[in-house]
Amino acid sequence: MLRALPEVDDPRVLVGTATLDDAAAYALGDDTAIVQTLDFFTPLVDDAYSFGSVAAANALSDLYAMGAEPLLALNIVAFPAKKLPFEILGEILRGGSDKVREAGIQILGGHSIDDPEPKYGLVATGRVHPQRIVRNVGALPGDRLVLTKALGTGIFTTALKRDLLSPAREPAIVELMATLNRDAAAAMLAQRVHACTDVTGYGLLGHLGHMLRGSGVGAQIDATQIPFVSDVLALAEQGCVPGGTHANLRAVEPHVDWGELAPAERLVLADAQTSGGLLIAVAQEDETQLVEDLAARRVPAHAVIGQIVDAAAGAEGRIRIRGRLRQAVSL
Repeated sequence: MLRALPEVDDPRVLVGTATLDDAAAYALGDDTAIVQTLDFFTPLVDDAYSFGSVAAANALSDLYAMGAEPLLALNIVAFPAKKLPFEILGEILRGGSDKVREAGIQILGGHSIDDPEPKYGLVATGRVHPQRIVRNVGALPGDRLVLTKALGTGIFTTALKRDLLSPAREPAIVELMATLNRDAAAAMLAQRVHACTDVTGYGLLGHLGHMLRGSGVGAQIDATQIPFVSDVLALAEQGCVPGGTHANLRAVEPHVDWGELAPAERLVLADAQTSGGLLIAVAQEDETQLVEDLAARRVPAHAVIGQIVDAAAGAEGRIRIRGRLRQAVSL
Protein backbone atom coordinates (compact mmCIF):
# COMPACT_ATOMS: atom_id res chain seq x y z
CA MET A 1 0.00 0.00 0.00
CA LEU A 2 2.79 2.42 0.88
CA ARG A 3 4.31 2.02 -2.59
CA ALA A 4 1.37 4.04 -3.95
CA LEU A 5 2.36 7.08 -1.87
CA PRO A 6 4.80 9.68 -3.19
CA GLU A 7 8.29 9.70 -1.72
CA VAL A 8 8.94 12.24 1.01
CA ASP A 9 11.39 14.86 -0.22
CA ASP A 10 11.23 17.51 2.51
CA PRO A 11 14.74 17.86 4.05
CA ARG A 12 13.16 18.69 7.40
CA VAL A 13 11.69 15.17 7.59
CA LEU A 14 14.24 13.26 9.63
CA VAL A 15 12.28 10.00 9.86
CA GLY A 16 9.47 9.01 7.52
CA THR A 17 8.09 5.69 6.29
CA ALA A 18 11.18 4.34 4.53
CA THR A 19 12.40 2.07 7.34
CA LEU A 20 9.06 1.30 9.05
CA ASP A 21 10.25 3.24 12.11
CA ASP A 22 8.12 3.74 15.21
CA ALA A 23 7.20 7.40 14.65
CA ALA A 24 7.77 10.33 12.32
CA ALA A 25 10.38 12.97 13.15
CA TYR A 26 10.37 16.51 11.78
CA ALA A 27 13.06 19.13 12.40
CA LEU A 28 11.85 22.49 13.71
CA GLY A 29 15.39 23.85 13.94
CA ASP A 30 18.96 22.86 14.63
CA ASP A 31 18.24 21.76 18.19
CA THR A 32 14.60 20.60 18.19
CA ALA A 33 12.64 17.95 16.32
CA ILE A 34 9.02 16.93 16.77
CA VAL A 35 8.32 13.20 17.02
CA GLN A 36 4.75 12.13 16.34
CA THR A 37 2.88 8.83 16.23
CA LEU A 38 -0.69 7.53 16.07
CA ASP A 39 -2.00 4.24 17.42
CA PHE A 40 -5.42 2.80 18.28
CA PHE A 41 -7.11 -0.58 18.44
CA THR A 42 -10.18 -2.54 19.54
CA PRO A 43 -10.58 -3.74 23.16
CA LEU A 44 -8.16 -6.42 24.31
CA VAL A 45 -9.58 -6.83 27.80
CA ASP A 46 -13.06 -6.55 29.29
CA ASP A 47 -12.43 -3.73 31.74
CA ALA A 48 -12.97 -0.36 30.04
CA TYR A 49 -10.55 1.59 32.25
CA SER A 50 -7.81 -1.00 31.66
CA PHE A 51 -8.41 -0.87 27.90
CA GLY A 52 -7.89 2.90 27.91
CA SER A 53 -4.76 2.62 30.02
CA VAL A 54 -3.16 -0.05 27.83
CA ALA A 55 -4.03 1.78 24.59
CA ALA A 56 -2.44 4.98 25.89
CA ALA A 57 0.73 3.23 27.05
CA ASN A 58 0.98 1.52 23.69
CA ALA A 59 0.78 4.81 21.77
CA LEU A 60 3.30 6.57 24.03
CA SER A 61 5.74 3.68 23.58
CA ASP A 62 6.64 4.84 20.08
CA LEU A 63 7.95 8.13 21.50
CA TYR A 64 10.03 6.36 24.13
CA ALA A 65 11.50 3.98 21.55
CA MET A 66 12.88 6.97 19.62
CA GLY A 67 14.28 8.68 22.70
CA ALA A 68 11.70 11.48 22.63
CA GLU A 69 10.23 13.38 25.56
CA PRO A 70 6.39 13.28 25.44
CA LEU A 71 4.71 16.69 25.12
CA LEU A 72 0.98 16.14 24.55
CA ALA A 73 -1.60 13.70 23.29
CA LEU A 74 -4.95 13.71 21.45
CA ASN A 75 -7.70 11.10 21.79
CA ILE A 76 -8.91 8.93 18.90
CA VAL A 77 -12.32 7.41 19.68
CA ALA A 78 -14.77 5.15 17.84
CA PHE A 79 -17.78 4.14 19.90
CA PRO A 80 -21.23 2.57 19.28
CA ALA A 81 -23.19 5.43 20.82
CA LYS A 82 -26.58 3.77 20.36
CA LYS A 83 -25.55 0.35 21.71
CA LEU A 84 -23.31 0.93 24.73
CA PRO A 85 -23.75 3.33 27.65
CA PHE A 86 -21.54 6.40 27.62
CA GLU A 87 -20.30 5.45 31.08
CA ILE A 88 -18.17 2.80 29.37
CA LEU A 89 -16.63 5.42 27.10
CA GLY A 90 -16.03 7.60 30.13
CA GLU A 91 -14.04 4.82 31.77
CA ILE A 92 -11.99 4.24 28.60
CA LEU A 93 -11.13 7.93 28.44
CA ARG A 94 -10.34 8.04 32.15
CA GLY A 95 -7.93 5.14 31.78
CA GLY A 96 -6.17 6.86 28.90
CA SER A 97 -6.03 10.18 30.73
CA ASP A 98 -4.56 8.68 33.89
CA LYS A 99 -1.87 6.85 31.93
CA VAL A 100 -0.96 9.98 29.96
CA ARG A 101 -0.71 11.95 33.21
CA GLU A 102 1.58 9.24 34.56
CA ALA A 103 3.83 10.07 31.61
CA GLY A 104 3.85 13.70 32.74
CA ILE A 105 1.67 15.17 30.00
CA GLN A 106 -2.02 15.76 29.27
CA ILE A 107 -4.62 14.98 26.61
CA LEU A 108 -5.55 18.26 24.93
CA GLY A 109 -8.43 17.18 22.69
CA GLY A 110 -9.25 14.60 20.07
CA HIS A 111 -11.89 13.30 17.69
CA SER A 112 -14.68 10.73 17.91
CA ILE A 113 -17.02 8.92 15.53
CA ASP A 114 -20.02 6.62 15.95
CA ASP A 115 -18.80 3.13 15.05
CA PRO A 116 -20.22 -0.38 15.58
CA GLU A 117 -17.04 -1.55 17.35
CA PRO A 118 -15.22 0.43 20.06
CA LYS A 119 -11.72 1.65 19.25
CA TYR A 120 -9.42 3.88 21.25
CA GLY A 121 -5.92 5.29 21.01
CA LEU A 122 -3.86 8.43 20.83
CA VAL A 123 -1.96 10.80 18.65
CA ALA A 124 1.18 11.29 20.76
CA THR A 125 3.65 14.11 20.21
CA GLY A 126 7.12 14.49 21.66
CA ARG A 127 10.38 16.33 21.13
CA VAL A 128 14.01 15.34 20.81
CA HIS A 129 17.30 16.86 19.67
CA PRO A 130 17.73 15.98 15.98
CA GLN A 131 21.14 14.44 16.68
CA ARG A 132 19.79 12.25 19.49
CA ILE A 133 16.94 10.46 17.74
CA VAL A 134 17.16 6.72 18.34
CA ARG A 135 15.99 4.96 15.18
CA ASN A 136 15.15 1.36 14.40
CA VAL A 137 18.15 1.29 12.05
CA GLY A 138 21.84 1.75 12.75
CA ALA A 139 22.61 -1.46 14.65
CA LEU A 140 26.27 -2.49 14.38
CA PRO A 141 27.95 -5.93 14.46
CA GLY A 142 28.84 -6.76 18.05
CA ASP A 143 25.89 -4.85 19.54
CA ARG A 144 23.96 -6.75 22.20
CA LEU A 145 20.17 -7.05 21.92
CA VAL A 146 18.30 -6.27 25.14
CA LEU A 147 14.55 -6.86 25.64
CA THR A 148 12.59 -5.07 28.39
CA LYS A 149 9.26 -6.94 28.61
CA ALA A 150 8.26 -10.60 28.45
CA LEU A 151 6.61 -11.91 25.28
CA GLY A 152 3.20 -13.51 24.89
CA THR A 153 0.57 -10.82 25.49
CA GLY A 154 -1.19 -11.56 22.20
CA ILE A 155 -1.64 -15.23 23.05
CA PHE A 156 -2.53 -14.44 26.66
CA THR A 157 -5.25 -11.91 25.85
CA THR A 158 -6.66 -14.24 23.18
CA ALA A 159 -6.95 -16.94 25.85
CA LEU A 160 -8.83 -14.54 28.11
CA LYS A 161 -11.29 -13.76 25.32
CA ARG A 162 -11.85 -17.47 24.71
CA ASP A 163 -12.38 -18.17 28.45
CA LEU A 164 -9.36 -20.45 28.55
CA LEU A 165 -7.94 -18.54 31.52
CA SER A 166 -9.58 -17.31 34.67
CA PRO A 167 -10.66 -13.64 34.56
CA ALA A 168 -8.61 -13.27 37.74
CA ARG A 169 -5.50 -13.46 35.54
CA GLU A 170 -6.46 -10.30 33.65
CA PRO A 171 -5.08 -7.66 36.07
CA ALA A 172 -1.54 -9.03 35.87
CA ILE A 173 -1.38 -8.97 32.07
CA VAL A 174 -2.98 -5.52 32.07
CA GLU A 175 -0.28 -4.30 34.46
CA LEU A 176 2.44 -5.58 32.13
CA MET A 177 0.91 -4.01 29.02
CA ALA A 178 0.12 -0.73 30.79
CA THR A 179 3.66 -0.31 32.13
CA LEU A 180 5.18 2.70 30.40
CA ASN A 181 8.46 2.24 28.57
CA ARG A 182 9.57 5.54 30.13
CA ASP A 183 12.10 4.03 32.55
CA ALA A 184 13.48 1.66 29.93
CA ALA A 185 14.01 4.62 27.60
CA ALA A 186 15.74 6.63 30.32
CA ALA A 187 18.17 3.78 30.93
CA MET A 188 18.73 3.36 27.19
CA LEU A 189 19.57 7.02 26.63
CA ALA A 190 22.36 6.90 29.21
CA GLN A 191 24.28 4.36 27.09
CA ARG A 192 25.70 4.05 23.58
CA VAL A 193 22.65 2.71 21.81
CA HIS A 194 22.77 2.31 18.04
CA ALA A 195 19.14 1.30 17.38
CA CYS A 196 15.87 0.65 19.19
CA THR A 197 12.29 -0.32 18.45
CA ASP A 198 9.32 -1.29 20.57
CA VAL A 199 7.94 -4.78 20.17
CA THR A 200 4.30 -4.49 19.13
CA GLY A 201 2.13 -5.82 16.32
CA TYR A 202 4.84 -7.44 14.19
CA GLY A 203 6.14 -9.48 17.13
CA LEU A 204 9.73 -9.78 18.31
CA LEU A 205 11.02 -11.35 15.11
CA GLY A 206 9.14 -8.96 12.84
CA HIS A 207 10.42 -5.82 14.53
CA LEU A 208 13.92 -7.31 14.80
CA GLY A 209 13.80 -8.05 11.07
CA HIS A 210 13.00 -4.40 10.30
CA MET A 211 15.99 -3.36 12.41
CA LEU A 212 18.32 -5.82 10.73
CA ARG A 213 17.34 -5.11 7.14
CA GLY A 214 17.48 -1.36 7.68
CA SER A 215 20.92 -1.70 9.28
CA GLY A 216 22.32 -4.17 6.73
CA VAL A 217 23.16 -6.77 9.39
CA GLY A 218 22.00 -10.09 10.83
CA ALA A 219 21.39 -11.41 14.34
CA GLN A 220 22.06 -14.44 16.50
CA ILE A 221 19.37 -15.03 19.13
CA ASP A 222 19.70 -17.13 22.28
CA ALA A 223 16.19 -18.44 22.89
CA THR A 224 17.13 -19.60 26.39
CA GLN A 225 17.37 -15.94 27.48
CA ILE A 226 14.04 -14.69 26.03
CA PRO A 227 11.46 -13.98 28.76
CA PHE A 228 7.89 -15.05 28.03
CA VAL A 229 4.64 -15.08 29.97
CA SER A 230 4.04 -18.45 31.61
CA ASP A 231 1.19 -20.51 30.11
CA VAL A 232 1.62 -19.13 26.58
CA LEU A 233 3.53 -22.16 25.29
CA ALA A 234 0.77 -24.50 26.39
CA LEU A 235 -1.85 -22.14 24.95
CA ALA A 236 -0.01 -21.96 21.61
CA GLU A 237 0.12 -25.74 21.50
CA GLN A 238 -3.68 -25.75 21.96
CA GLY A 239 -4.10 -23.41 18.99
CA CYS A 240 -4.98 -20.36 21.09
CA VAL A 241 -3.12 -17.89 18.89
CA PRO A 242 -4.33 -14.57 17.39
CA GLY A 243 -4.53 -14.28 13.63
CA GLY A 244 -1.90 -11.55 13.60
CA THR A 245 0.61 -13.91 15.19
CA HIS A 246 0.09 -16.50 12.44
CA ALA A 247 0.53 -13.76 9.81
CA ASN A 248 3.74 -12.62 11.51
CA LEU A 249 5.11 -16.15 11.49
CA ARG A 250 4.44 -16.56 7.78
CA ALA A 251 6.19 -13.26 7.09
CA VAL A 252 9.38 -14.02 9.04
CA GLU A 253 9.84 -17.71 8.26
CA PRO A 254 11.89 -17.15 5.08
CA HIS A 255 14.39 -15.09 7.10
CA VAL A 256 14.83 -17.29 10.19
CA ASP A 257 16.96 -20.34 10.98
CA TRP A 258 14.91 -21.86 13.79
CA GLY A 259 17.41 -24.34 15.19
CA GLU A 260 15.71 -26.56 17.79
CA LEU A 261 12.59 -24.41 18.32
CA ALA A 262 9.28 -26.26 18.38
CA PRO A 263 6.28 -24.86 16.44
CA ALA A 264 4.67 -23.39 19.59
CA GLU A 265 7.93 -21.63 20.52
CA ARG A 266 8.11 -20.10 17.05
CA LEU A 267 4.63 -18.68 17.54
CA VAL A 268 5.68 -17.04 20.82
CA LEU A 269 8.59 -15.28 19.10
CA ALA A 270 6.22 -14.07 16.36
CA ASP A 271 3.37 -13.21 18.75
CA ALA A 272 1.68 -9.89 17.99
CA GLN A 273 2.31 -7.82 21.13
CA THR A 274 0.38 -4.91 22.57
CA SER A 275 2.48 -2.32 24.39
CA GLY A 276 5.48 -4.62 24.45
CA GLY A 277 8.94 -3.73 25.66
CA LEU A 278 11.84 -2.03 23.96
CA LEU A 279 14.31 -4.01 21.84
CA ILE A 280 17.62 -2.20 22.18
CA ALA A 281 20.84 -2.65 20.19
CA VAL A 282 23.48 -1.43 22.66
CA ALA A 283 27.26 -1.31 22.25
CA GLN A 284 28.87 -4.42 23.76
CA GLU A 285 30.89 -2.28 26.19
CA ASP A 286 27.71 -0.75 27.62
CA GLU A 287 25.68 -3.96 27.92
CA THR A 288 26.38 -4.53 31.61
CA GLN A 289 25.65 -0.95 32.63
CA LEU A 290 22.39 -0.93 30.67
CA VAL A 291 21.20 -4.19 32.22
CA GLU A 292 22.10 -2.99 35.72
CA ASP A 293 20.29 0.32 35.17
CA LEU A 294 17.18 -1.43 33.84
CA ALA A 295 17.15 -3.69 36.88
CA ALA A 296 17.62 -0.75 39.26
CA ARG A 297 14.66 1.02 37.65
CA ARG A 298 12.52 -2.13 38.08
CA VAL A 299 11.83 -2.40 34.36
CA PRO A 300 9.79 -5.62 33.74
CA ALA A 301 12.69 -7.38 31.99
CA HIS A 302 16.34 -6.73 31.24
CA ALA A 303 17.23 -9.75 29.14
CA VAL A 304 20.23 -9.93 26.81
CA ILE A 305 18.71 -12.13 24.11
CA GLY A 306 21.38 -12.06 21.40
CA GLN A 307 23.72 -9.98 19.34
CA ILE A 308 24.09 -8.26 15.99
CA VAL A 309 26.38 -9.95 13.45
CA ASP A 310 27.77 -9.17 10.02
CA ALA A 311 25.54 -10.23 7.14
CA ALA A 312 26.74 -11.72 3.91
CA ALA A 313 25.67 -9.94 0.74
CA GLY A 314 21.98 -10.54 0.21
CA ALA A 315 21.52 -12.01 3.69
CA GLU A 316 20.65 -8.80 5.52
CA GLY A 317 17.91 -9.47 8.03
CA ARG A 318 18.85 -13.12 8.62
CA ILE A 319 18.04 -14.33 12.14
CA ARG A 320 19.70 -17.46 13.57
CA ILE A 321 18.21 -18.90 16.75
CA ARG A 322 19.77 -21.38 19.13
CA GLY A 323 18.38 -23.07 22.21
CA ARG A 324 14.83 -23.46 23.51
CA LEU A 325 12.56 -21.13 25.48
CA ARG A 326 12.93 -21.55 29.23
CA GLN A 327 12.60 -18.10 30.88
CA ALA A 328 8.91 -18.30 31.83
CA VAL A 329 7.63 -15.29 33.79
CA SER A 330 4.72 -15.89 36.15
CA LEU A 331 1.93 -13.31 36.11
